[in-house]
Parts: sequence; structure tokens; C-alpha cells
Amino acid sequence: MPTKKAKQPESFEIALSQLEQIVQQLERGELPLEEALSAFKEGIELSQYCQTTLTNAEQTVAKMMTPQGEVLLDEATV
Repeated sequence: MPTKKAKQPESFEIALSQLEQIVQQLERGELPLEEALSAFKEGIELSQYCQTTLTNAEQTVAKMMTPQGEVLLDEATV
């Protein structure tokens, strides 16, 4: 049976909020097994989305920094 791919979150903050809610639900242990498995799968996908977003942000900041730790400013915005 093919698995349904989760909808892409609108933003990092929304994904993180959803992930926190899922973790709280799973920690309470009140979900039936099937719902817990589905929530766990969604949590993994949200976690991967957040990790990818953070990695991309880190790479963007790293590209903007000089070896001395200074931020390179785009001359068009100065």
C-alpha cells in the first residue's frame, strides 16, 4: 500500500509548532496505536523538514561570513 506524503509545512515555525504538539500527544500516551503510529510518522517528516531548513539557513549564513567572522554586505543594498 503506498504511503501518503505529508503536506509541506508553510514555514519552519509552523512545522516546529506542529512537531511540539505531536511530541506532547505521544508523551501523554493517550493516542490509540494506529493514530500514534501516524502521528509518529508525521513527526519524523516534520523533524526532517526542520532539520533541512536549519541546515540551509546555516549554509546561507556561512556563505555571508568572511573567514574573520564578518558579514559580507551586498553592495546593492548598502
